Amino acid sequence: MITTIFSKSKPFNYFLVTILLIVCFFLYQFKNTEWLESAVGMGKKAILLLLLIGSLFISNFITKKNGLSKDNTFPFLFFFLFLILFPTTLGNSDLIISNFFVLLALRRLISLQSLVTPKEKIFDASLWIFLAALFHFWSILFIFLVFISIALHVGRDYKNWILPYIAFFTIGTLYVVFGLIYDTTLFKELLSDATFSLNFDYFTNKYQNMAISIYAAITVLFLFSQIVSLPSKPLIHHNSYKKIIMAFFIGFVIYLISPEKNNSILIYTFMPLAVMASGYFENIKIKWSSEITAIIVVGLSILSFTMQL
Repeated sequence: MITTIFSKSKPFNYFLVTILLIVCFFLYQFKNTEWLESAVGMGKKAILLLLLIGSLFISNFITKKNGLSKDNTFPFLFFFLFLILFPTTLGNSDLIISNFFVLLALRRLISLQSLVTPKEKIFDASLWIFLAALFHFWSILFIFLVFISIALHVGRDYKNWILPYIAFFTIGTLYVVFGLIYDTTLFKELLSDATFSLNFDYFTNKYQNMAISIYAAITVLFLFSQIVSLPSKPLIHHNSYKKIIMAFFIGFVIYLISPEKNNSILIYTFMPLAVMASGYFENIKIKWSSEITAIIVVGLSILSFTMQL
């Protein structure tokens, strides 16, 4: 039933998942109701919700626009499921904003295969990534994907290799000016975020441990399926699929080295893994097998969310 519904792109699917996200978002936010005491607090929550909904639509747009999936809404569904699998993500404003900018960058990088206005796309993607790094420093690692994309598509033009540095200078200059005028402590905060740690002592909550175990199993299934099926994909889309896989591994590295480690940092892997999930269900020929897999993933995500409220 789940695969039958989401195997097609219907307005109802987008409406359903969006409503479910709104419900889950507020269920989590009502754990602490201090934000209801001020208009500013409510405004911030509204902005976060809009960014999360926007992230869902951008992920689905990237997938459909670049031919990474057929006419279905699996990326939309699975991005939502990964969000509720780790409900603390719904309250982490810095990560939500940072990941939103990363998604905007991925949108530009994956569309680079069309070779239409490549310089603008490279500059825009670099700009979004450096903006994302202001909210979570190690998201700056996605800049490697920019250089990889240049090498795959437009590496012969030396000007393309310079554009990320121009974007860095632009954001850096604006950040310095803003910091000097409004708040000099921003520089100290950025430097403190630039440290790394491989310490995983945060695994103290059994429900969070369960969630990360579920996600690990899902990742192995979808990632293995994507890598195995890659040779059978249309040749024109190979580079796009490779960038999706690289984006996933960059997101995972960010999770590994971030100093203040928690499950929410895995948000950078949600979009790439949602694309892989779409490919997995498109490749399964046995209907009952795909339906059972979908039911298990949906059921475990909902269970994880309710147990962590």
